[in-house]
Amino acid sequence: MPGLDVRGLTVRFGPTTAVDDVDLVVPAGSVTAVLGPSGSGKSTLLRAVAGLEVPTAGTIAYDGRDLAGTPTHRRGFALMFQDGQLFSHQSVGRNVAYPLRLRRRPRAEVAARTAELLDLVGLAGYADRMPSTLSGGERQRVALARALAVEPRLLLLDEPLSALDRELRERLAGDLHDILRTAGTTALLVTHDHEEAFAIADRMVVMRAGEVVQHGTLDEVWRRPADPWAARFLGYAAVLTGAAAVRLRTLVAPEARWEAVALRRSALRVDAAGPLTGTVVSARISPDQVRLELEVEGLGRLEGVSSPGEAVQVGQRVRLSVVGDRLAALPKPD
Repeated sequence: MPGLDVRGLTVRFGPTTAVDDVDLVVPAGSVTAVLGPSGSGKSTLLRAVAGLEVPTAGTIAYDGRDLAGTPTHRRGFALMFQDGQLFSHQSVGRNVAYPLRLRRRPRAEVAARTAELLDLVGLAGYADRMPSTLSGGERQRVALARALAVEPRLLLLDEPLSALDRELRERLAGDLHDILRTAGTTALLVTHDHEEAFAIADRMVVMRAGEVVQHGTLDEVWRRPADPWAARFLGYAAVLTGAAAVRLRTLVAPEARWEAVALRRSALRVDAAGPLTGTVVSARISPDQVRLELEVEGLGRLEGVSSPGEAVQVGQRVRLSVVGDRLAALPKPD
């Protein structure tokens, strides 16, 4: 479906190339996350799409129309930043209604739309509250409602949850996923947090040093990391290459030919009948499992798990099985 189409985008600041020949497609109705570490160029990419940075080369189009020369306020996009940027002297309702008042919408329409949006973001009845009385998560919900007020054809989110604590960020990420789908909003999310990206988006672009390393659906990117760096950045606990990778391959996929593999933290599990042997270096209890650090014979220092009721002690030698769907084969190392 038509939507955002970025081709060959390059943005330079003097001798520094912040975005380097990037292609990006965000189909209408989808939510795409651009994931990368600090300095990867993801925020510069978003600012260029918004019209806040002038591209050095390349094109940015929406619904087939080139946006070169189109100012930010005429692109039909909305932006939401990590601090929300609410007007502290105005009520929640007036903050949400602000873009509607700018467009001189009828008063009754403004009131109805404001109430609708506050209900959508879970803040019905908050219209008369002041931003200073809200929690951080509530303020971000108000900012989201304001961004959605005029039904933007593209919502741009720049690290919208990074200022919140971990527990609140996880909860609000799930809510943001549901809100965007309910509203039918096309969105481009920039984040450095892979868990946030997986919770909110349905497509992902991974950036490094101004370039796109990998892109696709969440499942495609997660199950087939482009390289060891991408695997670790996406949350895989370890990468094996060479003899260690071949040894593991003979256990789980002897017919395969991969020479590098990424392992999730739960790829190795304590199992009395398992084919591997390891020594427990550390053990940490979590609600659903015991997280282990292991010195595994032939593979080296790796993470693993055991069941909460299973007695495992530091220094103990244990047998380990391999959980095949917790592995991701990687392209052959250069």
